[in-house]
Amino acid sequence: MPPLPPHTFWERVAFHLKSDDDFRTAIDAFMACFAIVGIVSASVNFIVGLISIPFTLLLVYLLTKRRLHLNEAILMPAAFLGCTVSISLLYSITNEGEVSEHLSRYFFFLFTFHFTEFVFTALTNRRSLRPDSFLLNHSVGYWLAAGISWIEFLIEAWLFPGIKCYSILWIGTIGCIIGEICRKLAMVHAGIGFTHRLAMTKRVDHRLVKDGIYAYMRHPGYFGWFLWAISTQLILCNPICFIVYAYVTWQFFSSRIYDEEKDLIAFFGDAYTEYQQTVWIGVPFVSGYQRP
Repeated sequence: MPPLPPHTFWERVAFHLKSDDDFRTAIDAFMACFAIVGIVSASVNFIVGLISIPFTLLLVYLLTKRRLHLNEAILMPAAFLGCTVSISLLYSITNEGEVSEHLSRYFFFLFTFHFTEFVFTALTNRRSLRPDSFLLNHSVGYWLAAGISWIEFLIEAWLFPGIKCYSILWIGTIGCIIGEICRKLAMVHAGIGFTHRLAMTKRVDHRLVKDGIYAYMRHPGYFGWFLWAISTQLILCNPICFIVYAYVTWQFFSSRIYDEEKDLIAFFGDAYTEYQQTVWIGVPFVSGYQRP
């Protein structure tokens, strides 16, 4: 008799750890690199820990390359993210109150976000899981914007260190946490309905989700990402990039929500228009698509 399908979130975690090679590869690689780099950094110093990252990646690859059903396209991104999350977290803890903590806190949330996107995709919508579920190859514009924010931070930290305010860092931290929680709840409650790409056609199992976090906002995944994105710039105390990020991400989600709601009305008709009238859209000042 085949095993019963998992129902609760933690049952799904246990189920995937036992039966899903890709999920187990990602978790094992992440945790191994997180532990190795963390131990090296704590035992010696941060610089040695940073230098140890390429050697740690090579070690994990050599130790696991003969594993049956190993997907190297998942192994290496997960290993890299384990290294970066570990060293940014440790640096943030051991250098509390310094200007450089802003940058390490930022990198902790950045790389944690990318790893958890893969993990929650595996747990909630396994059939859409692929190596690019880490979203590390999101777009050139995404990483260009990230790079510009690093440059702004470094210039301002050098010329005007006083604007890197510790209280604003914590406001950004709270914003990132809330944004992440909202996005991951959206993935859990939507299940197979949550994808990183717009669904252009209605599937047989496609249903309108109106419970859980979707009872309070129609697009909690977009709200979570929007809040997370602008909060990363609060962590860095980047006034210029905060404004630019808020404008660009708002424009992106406004357009995306418009297209998505147009499809949702085509899929679900009156059921979705009634849902529109009673539940907030999520992203501030976005109106979405209204059926004529």
